Amino acid sequence: MSRRGRPVPHELVPRYRGIIQHWNLFAETCDLPLPTSIRANTLRASRADVADRLRDAGIGVEDVSWNGTLMQVDRPVGRRIEHWLGLFYIQEATQTVPVLVLDPQPGETVLDLCAAPGGKTSQAAALMHNRGHLVANEPSGRRQQALLANLNRIGALNVTVTEYRGESFPLGAQFDRVLVDAPCSAEGTLRKNRSVRNGGTASAIRRLSGLQKRLIVRAFDLVRPGGRLVYSTCTFAPEENEGVVAHLLRERSAVILPTALPFSAAPGILEWERETFPSEIAACSRIYPHHLDSGGGFIAHVERPVE
Repeated sequence: MSRRGRPVPHELVPRYRGIIQHWNLFAETCDLPLPTSIRANTLRASRADVADRLRDAGIGVEDVSWNGTLMQVDRPVGRRIEHWLGLFYIQEATQTVPVLVLDPQPGETVLDLCAAPGGKTSQAAALMHNRGHLVANEPSGRRQQALLANLNRIGALNVTVTEYRGESFPLGAQFDRVLVDAPCSAEGTLRKNRSVRNGGTASAIRRLSGLQKRLIVRAFDLVRPGGRLVYSTCTFAPEENEGVVAHLLRERSAVILPTALPFSAAPGILEWERETFPSEIAACSRIYPHHLDSGGGFIAHVERPVE
């Protein structure tokens, strides 16, 4: 039984029971409703300004200590005028972490290779203060509509939207920083998507890991020497996480950097089934729902060395 008197769902993503420490805490957290979190859009307003407006409307707001723009609210806020004005972006706490690790700077050239619906692109634009050049790539015309709508609402002015297949993005340009928030089996969304509570199917994981390997290699080739790459997913599958980073290490002279998260997370694993991963992959991070009361994910921070 959980501390709240409910059964712990032991059927939850059963293939990962051996690699997730504190399994009961993980499972208990996954059985709780996902908090509603919002990120203040500092292109238009500070976190304090957004919080004051919502509190004046009777909405409960709690700051998230490790992220200076993030808040939890006690009810849905998607229909509020502050949302339509672009004062905040509704975003899971875990989903804000890859851009914090990427740390794009004003004046840099940055690529978000898999950009829709635009949460991470808009976060990067805010960190860059709309200075520099931010390329948001999305091959799907349907998903581009959401991307463009969000970028316009947020007021991201330094963004160019492209529509290449990520694994075929042209190699003519090089970027200071590249984000690959890869399409994945989305097991980390199990708190809001019950269809993935038992894990992704073997065929989907196999298909997606192939795409992810092509994406990470192309992304690395787009990074200038001395530049940085962040690879992230919202899944637990080692085939889509450590296995993809191991593939990059085999194919290119990449350096894995510590992710230096502002909260405690789990390191990348070094063995899965019959595969052993390079020791430097331990510097990657696995984020589980109980680490920050949000969804799950994986982050690798990569440097392209100067040759």
